[in-house]
Amino acid sequence: MPVTVATLLGTTSLGLTLHTRSAPVDRAVSWVHVSELADPTPFLEGGELLLTTGLALAPGGTAGYVRRLAEAGVVGLGLGTGLSHAEVPPELVAAADEHGLAVLEVPRRTPFIALSRTVSSALAAEEYAAVTRTSTVQRELTRAAVAPGAPGTVVDRLARHLDGWALLADAAGTALEVAPASARDRAGDLTAAVDRLRTTRPPAAASLTRPGETVLLQSLGTGSRVRGFLAVGRPGPFPAGDRHVVNAAALLLTLRLEQSRALTSGTAALRAAILRLLLAGQTAAAGPVVEALGERLPAEPVLALAVLGSAEQRAAAVDVVADAAASASEPVLSAELDDALVVLVTAGGPLARRLDVLPERVPGAVLGTASPVPWDRLADGVRQARQAAGSGRAAGRPVTAFPDLAGRGLSGLLDPAATAAFAEAALAPLVAADRAGPGDLVESLRVWLAAHGQWEPAAARLGVHRHTLRKRIRRAEELLGRDLDSPGVRAELWLALHPPPG
Repeated sequence: MPVTVATLLGTTSLGLTLHTRSAPVDRAVSWVHVSELADPTPFLEGGELLLTTGLALAPGGTAGYVRRLAEAGVVGLGLGTGLSHAEVPPELVAAADEHGLAVLEVPRRTPFIALSRTVSSALAAEEYAAVTRTSTVQRELTRAAVAPGAPGTVVDRLARHLDGWALLADAAGTALEVAPASARDRAGDLTAAVDRLRTTRPPAAASLTRPGETVLLQSLGTGSRVRGFLAVGRPGPFPAGDRHVVNAAALLLTLRLEQSRALTSGTAALRAAILRLLLAGQTAAAGPVVEALGERLPAEPVLALAVLGSAEQRAAAVDVVADAAASASEPVLSAELDDALVVLVTAGGPLARRLDVLPERVPGAVLGTASPVPWDRLADGVRQARQAAGSGRAAGRPVTAFPDLAGRGLSGLLDPAATAAFAEAALAPLVAADRAGPGDLVESLRVWLAAHGQWEPAAARLGVHRHTLRKRIRRAEELLGRDLDSPGVRAELWLALHPPPG
C-alpha cells in the first residue's frame, strides 16, 4: 500500500494533528521536502509532503502561498509549531480547505527528520513489495505458459493482476483468448492500431490513452513476421512494475506462438500442394485433404485473387484473409504459388467484396482479381488474377480486375519505365538526325503512321508535298535499319512514339 497523509496521521509516534476538514488525506506521498521559502514550487515535482516552520507565512500572503502549493501538486503541508508559530493559523487552515490541501500540525518534539525517515522507509517497503509482487506474478505466468493447453491461463492471470482486461489476438487481429469475456468486444476498437503495428518489425508496442483508461498493445513475434498481438487495459496509468509484467507476458506468449511455427510452415506447404492439385484439375482428390484440415472448398463459380508483395506482406495478407473469412463465415483457400499468394473464394459472396480492402490492411501489397470460373478452368482464373496483379503493380494501382485490362488498352499492360527505355533506344537514330538537321523525321514518322501509311493525308497534315514526305520516311527507314512496310515494325514504332504515362 502507498504511504499517504492518513498513514502518517496513524503513526502515533509522530504525534501529528490534522487541522483541515475537507482536504483529502488518501493521496500518496511521493517524498518529504523541507522549505522555508515563500515560493518553494520551483523545487517540487508534485506529490510531496512539504514541511515548514512558517517563516514565510507573512500576514496577507497565506492564501497565495497555499494556492501555489496546491497548484504544484503538494498533497500535504506540515507546519512545525512552537517556533515561528505557537499554533496553526486559522487563515492557513481556511485557505487549505478551500484548495484541498491537508494541513498537519507537527509538534516541536517531533523532528522533521522523523517524518522523512517514516516516508522513506514506507516507500522502500512499498518498492520492495512491488518487486516481490512482480516477481511472483512473473513466476506464475511462466508456469502457465509452459503448461499444456492454450495460453488462456496466461491471459487470465495477467488481467487479474492488472485489475483490468487482457486480449490475445492472432496476426489478423482476431481475438484468440480474452479475460474477462467482455474484453472480446475490444478487438474491433484496436483494428487501426493493429494495422499500424503489423507493418513494423516485431516486437513493437503502442500506448493508447483513453478517458479513464490506458491500453498497451504489443506485437508478438520474432524475425520479420508478426504472429499475434497482446492488448491489455486498466484504469489510469500503468505503474512501472505492471509494465514489466506485461512485457514478460508478451515474451512468454511469443514463445508459445513460435512453438507452432513448424506446424504453420507445414500447413502452408500442404495448402500449396492442394492448390497445385486444383490447378491440375484434381478437384476430387483435393477435397478430402481440405476436409482433413477442418475446412471446405469454395463453391462454384470460383473467384481467384492474386496478391503480390514481399514475403512479409503476403504473410500478413494470409492473416487478413483468414480474419475476413471468419467474419463472413465463408470458406476460403489461400496458398503460395511461386512469388504470389493465391486466394480462392466463392464468386459473388460477401468475402470477395471484403477482400477489396486488403491493400489498405497490408500497405504495399497489390491485389489482382480474375473473372469467375468453374473448377475445371481454375488455371485460367489464377493466370488472369496474376496478370491483373502484375499490371496493377506496374501502374501503381492497389487493386486491378482482369476484365478492366481490356478497357485500359495495351499500354495499360506495359511497364512505363521499360517502355520509355525501349522508345528512347528505338528512336535514338531519328532523334540524333533531327538535332543535327531540319528536325522533321520523328514528327513525320508519327503522322505517317497515324495515317496508316497513306501519303496524301499524312503530307497534307504536315503541310508538305507527298514526295517530300516519301524522302523523309525513306531516310527514317535507312536510319532505323527497319522495314517500315512490316506491320510488326509499325506497331513497335507506334508504341515507341506513344509510350504509356509513367
